[in-house]
Amino acid sequence: MMMQYYNNKTLVYVDGDFIKATEASTDLYGQSLHYGYAAFEGIRAYKTHNGTRIFKAREHFERLKRSCALANIPFPWDTEQLMRDTYKLLELNKLKDAYIRPLVMCDPNMSLSAPAGVSIVICAWEWAAYFGDKLLSLAVSSYQRPNPKSAPVEAKLSAHYVNSILASTEAKARGFDDAILLDHHDKVAEAPNANIFIERDGKLYTPKTGNILPGITRRTVIELCRVLDIDVIEKELTAIELKNADSAFLCGTAAEIVGIHSVDSIVFPQNWNESIGAVIQRAYKNLVLEKVNYEVII
Repeated sequence: MMMQYYNNKTLVYVDGDFIKATEASTDLYGQSLHYGYAAFEGIRAYKTHNGTRIFKAREHFERLKRSCALANIPFPWDTEQLMRDTYKLLELNKLKDAYIRPLVMCDPNMSLSAPAGVSIVICAWEWAAYFGDKLLSLAVSSYQRPNPKSAPVEAKLSAHYVNSILASTEAKARGFDDAILLDHHDKVAEAPNANIFIERDGKLYTPKTGNILPGITRRTVIELCRVLDIDVIEKELTAIELKNADSAFLCGTAAEIVGIHSVDSIVFPQNWNESIGAVIQRAYKNLVLEKVNYEVII
């Protein structure tokens, strides 16, 4: 069953105005529609004892701005104003726990050139953790992450996610929950929409930056490890090292922190509840719900 993201009362933010989602439109000649030339973010808001709080709102909007800069897409907006408008959007839609999707779209242009004009849209809807709370069965994909010399892989661009859709669809057709993609050197990169950490001998390892999207949740996990005195090493990882790990988990704004049961049907030996990933999962939930103020440290 298809998820319903909006109804006839839902409001979206379009270039400074709040309008009904059912009345919003896009130009059929836009570069974003034809070429995937767009940048976006995934952000979460949580209901906390301090009210509805958008987790790391500034970091997300600053990354959106950087993604645009890396792809030569204009970004004429003030990030502080966008943050205020996003809180207003949540209030108008009566959303307390929400997933937020800002999208920068390019104006009509059928040539392969940088856009002259852009628009920004912000949508929000209720969305549980992307994978739920079950442990995942993953498969190493036949698809690779794009070579960083082919496009700015550290930018969160719409076109990049065709690669993600292909990998995820392939894995699910084979009976797995999702995929793990390798990079062009056959090193572990990430999942279609999340970063990966593995545990080995009491330490965490994660692929170094350069061939991955350096996620904001990934950075938060590294910061939590520093607070909790957990060793975390950023390095190249092979598929064999991944499959020989004691445990592993994915992290991302949509996924939050989710444990991995197996890769290519090879089951990790450590009990998830006794893993470092489970510790991070609990710490992350406490952080986003502001039950523990790690923010003063990280």
